[in-house]
This record gives sequence, structure tokens and C-alpha cells, in this order.
Amino acid sequence: MTDLATLYQTDYAAWTRRNAELLRARRFDELDIEHLLEELSDMSKSDRRELYSRLLVLLSHLLKWEFQYRALSERWREFDGRSWRSTIIEQREQLVELLRQSPGLKSAIEDTITEAYPAAVRLAHKETRLPRSTFPETCPYSRAQIFDDDFYPEAQDG
Repeated sequence: MTDLATLYQTDYAAWTRRNAELLRARRFDELDIEHLLEELSDMSKSDRRELYSRLLVLLSHLLKWEFQYRALSERWREFDGRSWRSTIIEQREQLVELLRQSPGLKSAIEDTITEAYPAAVRLAHKETRLPRSTFPETCPYSRAQIFDDDFYPEAQDG
């Protein structure tokens, strides 16, 4: 095991600094390639998990907005959807920041929406107790709508 590989196991921060120094100095043959590849792969997986998670929450709230908002606002006059709106705003902001920091994720958005949508339906179903059949089989929102700060689906009769 090389000194860098040992450092990876014992002091991650020092390991990252040392690899950065070696990269700047163009001393590629001294890099801990095995662990660098592992870390780069994990970074990508982490970013994709965050993209999925944020889209899941955002989509489920858009579904709740569309399919439960009217029923709740008619039942309770004080219900104004403020917490749902806050969550929708927060998820959109966090997605914009994630894509700014990791622009390579932009190419994965469509597939991730498709992947996250069934889980968003399950979540909306569990939270609203509306029948699953209430919700469309495929995502009814375009990518542009999902990211549009002014888009809130028209509330459907519950």
C-alpha cells in the first residue's frame, strides 16, 4: 500500500490536499489513482441521488397542489398551501443551485424526472390518502414547468 493510500484511510483531508498538490505539479505518476477514481465516482452518484431526491419531493408537492389543494382549501378556510408552496420554492432553489454546481447533471434531468415520478406518486398517495388512480401514470409536468418559479398546477376538484 502506498503512503497516499494509507493516508486515504487515516486522514482524508490530508489525502485530498496531497493529491491536489500532485495534480497542480503535474506529478501524475504519484497520484492515488484507485482512490481518486472511487471518489469521483461517488461524487457523481451523490449528485445524482440529490437530483433524484429533490425532484421526488418537488413532484410530490406539485401533485398534492394539483389534486388535493382545492379540497383542503374548501374544507379549511385557513388552509392556503403555504407550507407546500415553501417546499416547492425550496426544492426549485436547491435544484438550480445543484445544477449550477454540477452542470453535467443537466443531461440527466429528463431521465431522473421519469425515474422519480412513480415514487412521487407513491409519496403523494401516502400523504394525501387519495387513490393512486387519482394521479396520472406519467409525469404531467414538463421540465420547463417543473423549474418555473411561477408554475403551480391548476387545482383539480378532489
